Order: sequence, then structure tokens, then C-alpha cells
Amino acid sequence: MSTDPRPRRGRVPLRLRRHPVPWRHQRPTWREARPAVIAAALARALARPSGNWYVLGASTDVRPARPLSGTVAGAEVVVWRDARGRLVGGPGACPHLGAPLADSPVRCGTLVCRWHGLALDGAPFAGWEPLPVHDDGVLVWVRLDTVGEEPPTAAPLVPDRPPRTTALTSVWRGAGTCEPEDVVANRLDPWHGAWFHPYSFVDLTVVEAPGTARDDGGGDRYVVDVSFRLTGRLVVPVRAEFTAPGPRTVVMRITDGEGTGSVVESHATPLGPDGSGRPRTAVVEAVLATSDRPGFPLARRMAPVLRPLLRAASGRLWRDDLAYAERRGHLRARGLFPG
Repeated sequence: MSTDPRPRRGRVPLRLRRHPVPWRHQRPTWREARPAVIAAALARALARPSGNWYVLGASTDVRPARPLSGTVAGAEVVVWRDARGRLVGGPGACPHLGAPLADSPVRCGTLVCRWHGLALDGAPFAGWEPLPVHDDGVLVWVRLDTVGEEPPTAAPLVPDRPPRTTALTSVWRGAGTCEPEDVVANRLDPWHGAWFHPYSFVDLTVVEAPGTARDDGGGDRYVVDVSFRLTGRLVVPVRAEFTAPGPRTVVMRITDGEGTGSVVESHATPLGPDGSGRPRTAVVEAVLATSDRPGFPLARRMAPVLRPLLRAASGRLWRDDLAYAERRGHLRARGLFPG
């Protein structure tokens, strides 16, 4: 097998690193990971509109008999499917005496409060007003205009994705003690990948970084050559690009190599303060993997087996990346963060 580190599509996607570089002997990337570049990219991302839309969770988490609930910036919300299968949602407190609607079952498309049996079908009732919600087939979004305070849009800006009918999808969710901007900043620093995640990435080179001029996001991207580690020496080299289409979303897209067209979306949703007043943020990561290889349809049929593995991989990376985001948030709150 070839040792050429450049991503190249061919019959065999694997490469054997014949002379792997020990972690401590990697080329340092700290000079390239300039705080001003990352801060400028983050500022441009935070300035982009979101239409007040927030990711709540996975579409598959909205089950026929149970709602999906969560907290966005301290506001309780609940979503479910009505009798026609449409996604509906609204505040997470019952309008009668404030019972948590998250605990309520769904019966024939109505959400039935467990305290006194009040039933909601998604229409306004007794002061309970529905919220705009959106199901893009992978993720569920809710619009909170009083939280976002932006001009609202009819639907969220969903990144371009491979067709869901031909992709292997997985959604992971976790939470950390930080702000959404700390999560986005982590993703806008690709230089840390092979140093902080050596179990997953090797031979990482940032071949293009964004400038400092404000634009619409089309050219505001990072381009990275990196190899995904399978074993100690066996890797899959790819080229990927990172963009931030909104203030709480970073998208990684494989543009060359195995899995070209595959997408990883990282969405940050503010939860509100914890018991000590510290900010909490949820990370919802959607993986949409695709391939034109003949065996990929078989992989899709094995989705129930593969999805837990994909979620485990996302969870392992985010265990470290949330530590990064939390550390950044802690230093930033004390006025000590160098960026």
C-alpha cells in the first residue's frame, strides 16, 4: 500500500504509515494556530444570522408515544407529532398548573398532561402558545424569538447534506459548562486535531485558513489534509473543509478521499445556567456518511449496528473537545483567555 499522505480516491482507501511519527515528535502547530485568526473567524460566525433557530435533538428522538423535550437558554420546550404526523411543539410547562410536559405521553397525536389529563394537540390553548418547529429529517429545531432576538426566518438554515436515503446517519448529544461560542471556537481551531486527538487523527496539515475580511461565509473556510487512524499504522487520508454557516454551527465536509461528500455537523445550543450560575451548552453532532463504493449499501443496512459505533466515536472526541471548550470559557470569564 502507498505511503503517500495525500488523500486520493482509488480501489483501496487505506494507507500504511511505514514510519509513523511519535506524538511528541509531531511538527508543532502552535505558530499556525494564531489566536487572531481563530478569533476573527469566530467573530464572523457569531455575526451570521440564525433566524432564532436552535437544535433540540435528533428526529428519531421524537417517538410516536413520547415527546422530545429540552431547555434552550432556560426556556423549557417540548415537541411531538400530532395525529397527522406533523411536528408540533411549544412551552414545556402545562398551562393549567405548570406540570412538566416532558413527562407526558402522546395519545393519538395529543400530549396528555400526567397531573390532570389536560390534552394539547399543538394548537393554542388556555394561554399555551405553540412555537415554530422544524424537522429536517435528521435533526429537530425550535425557534425562540425571545431568546435569539433576531429577525425570524420561516425555517432554519440546514447545511447541504448528502441525500438522506443514501447516507448512514448518526446523532450524538452531550453537554458542557461553557457558552456556545466556546464550542464553535474549538471547531474553528483544526490545528489541535492530531495533538489533542492522536487516537483519531494523524498527519494533519491545515492547507487553507480563512482571512480576516468579512464575507458571506462562502470563502471563510479551513481546508485540512488529515488521516483518520484505524490502528497504530493503518489510516484513511482525506481532505476536509470546515465552515461556520451560523453562530452556533460548524460543518465539516469531506471533499476528497474516502467518503467524499460526507458531512459532520456540530450544533451548539445554550441550555441556561446550572445550579451554580455557570452557563451550560448542549452539543448535538450529526454525522451523515456517504460513499460511492459498491459495499456501502450493505453498510447502510447494518446501520443499527454501526450507529452506536459512530456515536461512541463522536463521544470520545467530544469528551476532549468539551474540556477544551470549558477551559476556554473558564479563562474567558476571568478575562484571561489570550484570544
